Amino acid sequence: MAQVLEFRLPDLGEGLTEATIVRWLVEVGDVVAVDQTVVEVETAKAMVDVPCPYGGVVTARFGEEGTELPVGEPLLTVAVGAAAAGEGDEGSGNVLVGYGTAAPPARRGRVRPSSVTGAPASRAPATPTGTRTGVSADAGSVVAAANGGRELGRAGGGPAARSGDGDHPVTDGRYGPGRVADDRPVDGDRGGVAVIGDGPVPVISPLVRRLARENGVDLRELEGSGPDGLILRADVEYALRAAATGQVRPAAAEPLRAPAVGHGAVAPIGAPLAQSPHQPLAPLGASPHGTRIPLRGIRGAVADKLSRSRREIPDATCWVDADATELMQARAAMNSADGPKISLLALLARICTAALARHPELNSTVDLEAREVVQLDQVHLGFAAQTERGLVVPVVRDAHARGAESLSAEFARLTEAARTGTLTPRELTGGTFTLNNYGVFGVDGSTPIINHPEAAMLGVGRIVPKPWVHQGELAVRQVVQLSLTFDHRVCDGGTAGGFLRYVADCVEQPAVLLRTL
Repeated sequence: MAQVLEFRLPDLGEGLTEATIVRWLVEVGDVVAVDQTVVEVETAKAMVDVPCPYGGVVTARFGEEGTELPVGEPLLTVAVGAAAAGEGDEGSGNVLVGYGTAAPPARRGRVRPSSVTGAPASRAPATPTGTRTGVSADAGSVVAAANGGRELGRAGGGPAARSGDGDHPVTDGRYGPGRVADDRPVDGDRGGVAVIGDGPVPVISPLVRRLARENGVDLRELEGSGPDGLILRADVEYALRAAATGQVRPAAAEPLRAPAVGHGAVAPIGAPLAQSPHQPLAPLGASPHGTRIPLRGIRGAVADKLSRSRREIPDATCWVDADATELMQARAAMNSADGPKISLLALLARICTAALARHPELNSTVDLEAREVVQLDQVHLGFAAQTERGLVVPVVRDAHARGAESLSAEFARLTEAARTGTLTPRELTGGTFTLNNYGVFGVDGSTPIINHPEAAMLGVGRIVPKPWVHQGELAVRQVVQLSLTFDHRVCDGGTAGGFLRYVADCVEQPAVLLRTL
């Protein structure tokens, strides 16, 4: 008899807690091999191919393309065994960060006995709910899941077992005991149904409870749009949007209910706020018109990082204009010879690493707990790259040890990976200093925000012909504006000014670099 194993979205590393399904590579009924890539997901940092550690027949998929799943949520189920995939398909060792492939001992979930019949309630079948879509093959062949300790019933056998009051679903216990809105354990094991006040509130996910707690949403005022009134993340987000536009009073006479999604449910005529929780609310009265765009994926990650930088780092900015004519001529001379072409970004990076060798204070980070400035020995140079997916900062490892040709090749490789969305988390983290060439956007200057937890960022504007006094005479020269934003905790203005002046001197007279070779 085949055994059905559940494969959940693994820990993708780098502190990532969720991912969006981009493309399924298998269908229900397909036979998959151990370590075969089954889905492509997009995190806040990169596109990731996810391999399945089991070999067998795919019996269900959870989530449609475009669905965002938290780490630990089910991705698919696979029927393994002699009838499904032959021998040696228990699992592999070639997996992503944070999870193993060997099936752990099954955990037992508990539900409280039914107060209606007096008989023990059956365990809840694990079926997709809310925005997680499950597509099942032969429901009768679904037997049990050894990964995660969940037992699977028939995919079409109903959304969940009921608790004694007959109104709220009891979960399978995968999230453990229920928790109240402030995330404290509650009395009794309700299998993930939070008990708040006088009765149970049907909420399973700890993410939903945390979202409600952090935003001051009283879950008792909500009616869930999931099966049997299950409160979903979309319901809490819907309530927040409603409150922001003034459509819901804090002490509403009726609970806020978002229309049910899926399962053929239809909101009754005249129901309050009968608009999809996934759509922006229509403004009322003097509320401003506009479209609400969730801060998710790369945009959300950028927002979080920039906000943290502004919140924690006391930054300051200095800038200077420089005559880049000789630098441009030197690059033209290099590229006129045989061999790989040298990019302007590579020359600027080479100047940066030389300047950091003279002013190592700017290649550092601040340890707040130890109240120490940590000066770093190696320069891992990040550079800002604008892509269709948003702003990313790939990192050139050991930039201080590379020459112009090596830097040019690595910039080209990482830029192409950023364009195609194939950068790995390692290629997007670990930077110690960032070079931001915003001149490609046709602007002269900027005050860049430091890429936390780094201590400084050099900004480079466009290079344009301008009147300039050269050798005592007015001439038209190629002029660029350079700006340095730095963490004032790691150094004073004199150090920052010395760094920027050295960079400007190298731009104006590239031969200055020869002293450091």
